[in-house]
Amino acid sequence: MKIRILEQNPDAVDSPLVAVAVHAGDGQLSPAARALDQALNGAFSRARAAGDFDGRPESSLLFYGPGAAGEAADAVSPTELRRFLFVGLGDAEKTDPGAVRAFAARAVRRAEELRITSLHLVVPVPGRAAAGALEVGAGAPSGGDQAPDPALEALRAAAEGLALAAWDFRELRSMQKPASGPDRPLPPLVDEASVALDLSPEAGGPDDADRAVAVRTGLAFAEGENFARTLQQRPGNVATPEHLAAAALQLAADHGFASTILGPREMETEKMGALLSVAAGSEHEPRFIVLEHRGGKGGDAPLVLVGKGLTFDTGGVSIKPAAGMEDMKFDMSGGAAVLGAMKAIGILNLPLNVVGVVPSSENTINGRATKPGDVIHTRAGKTVEVINTDAEGRLILADALDYAVERFSPRAMVDCATLTGACVIALGHQASALFGTDEELVTALREAGDRSGERCWPLPLWDVYRKQLDSPVADLKNVGGRPAGSITAAMFLKEFVGNTPWAHLDIAGTAYGEPIAPWQRKGGFGVPTRLLLEWVQGHVT
Repeated sequence: MKIRILEQNPDAVDSPLVAVAVHAGDGQLSPAARALDQALNGAFSRARAAGDFDGRPESSLLFYGPGAAGEAADAVSPTELRRFLFVGLGDAEKTDPGAVRAFAARAVRRAEELRITSLHLVVPVPGRAAAGALEVGAGAPSGGDQAPDPALEALRAAAEGLALAAWDFRELRSMQKPASGPDRPLPPLVDEASVALDLSPEAGGPDDADRAVAVRTGLAFAEGENFARTLQQRPGNVATPEHLAAAALQLAADHGFASTILGPREMETEKMGALLSVAAGSEHEPRFIVLEHRGGKGGDAPLVLVGKGLTFDTGGVSIKPAAGMEDMKFDMSGGAAVLGAMKAIGILNLPLNVVGVVPSSENTINGRATKPGDVIHTRAGKTVEVINTDAEGRLILADALDYAVERFSPRAMVDCATLTGACVIALGHQASALFGTDEELVTALREAGDRSGERCWPLPLWDVYRKQLDSPVADLKNVGGRPAGSITAAMFLKEFVGNTPWAHLDIAGTAYGEPIAPWQRKGGFGVPTRLLLEWVQGHVT
């Protein structure tokens, strides 16, 4: 998506759709909303007074306004028609970048309904009063450190919302028509937008260069997450381990990453017995993917991102029920998120050393497949009794975590995986489960989740849970029974990280499904790409 930054009054912008946000209640309108209302001769104010618009996030009102040159709406040709969209933003005191992101996404969805491919978004600024002046304390330094400029945070969130909402997966459709309903082509996607801050002329605001950086950052975050969503949506017969490796190599070529791709022979040399045991039942060879962004100093320890890249999971010999198994193409969502994060890191060329690691395989069935009761040898030298072959993600991650610790001596390491159904029972679809060995790291990730809107919540890693993994024949079992299933899965991973500051995100309930946020569509959400990016960017000084 292309996004331009404008400073024109909204009623003078030449765009087929101009969207402005309005808070709940009957308070004073923002400068932009007032300007559009005046261009409509007060029509919006009358509708608001009549109770037809209450400002809730789900509410909106569309008006057909005069042409850009002031012509009456009925005198303007259909192609030059301008629409003014008033979108509810909710309570003023609750407005934050997340609300701005959602507002931008709702504007895109309305543009799609109208079959419009471009729009102008007037971006509300959290902490600004309706008159456009800075509220007391908003944007002021806190504790001696300069707080983020709310206007720039809003611009960045708006760019994210626009680009995230404008994405759709259509590459495998032979005809651009909906699966059901009237025989009408799918609406075109919004591919262009302009943005302006909702400030009065006397209010000032950030300079042009800072505005451009904010929009560029938001677009990069969205582009990374959309890349992850595209990989997620591709079916298992397309997005094989080889396919993920090819996508990673293309990222390396595009952004100058160092890359390493291991096949089965190299994995045998590395003694990656856990990963190879999961891949044993598949006709598709596994791949071990490593991308290195060397943007920091040569001697600086990198941040390491590890993502589970299980491209299709039948459960193996411990086979899953047939109902819903098609969604097991999403079992590579952690790997997709890591690749998406690396893409955005490359676009922004962050001044850090960051490594992305994706162990990738299928978990299918043939005569060579691992069986319940088998004992396998991990790269770390620990033996594992496989109780359930459907608990395979932790096995491929075990070798990946051990490899990353030994090869890169990480400053900190975060893995993400669709690991356990128990996580969904515990937290539903609103938050990922967060585990870690370092309190500072756990806090940083939780805060990054809050900023990105991809929330996570910490669960304990107490030593008492380790007993559930005791095996009578090996160093440990790959499952610890039904109680505390997400915790025992994380405890298993902890066995392979040594003393490295490490955290684990269980994204089983947040990576895919029915849309919750307005920028999402059914299927893959790209979570936790932007969470990881927020965390990584937090290390930029």
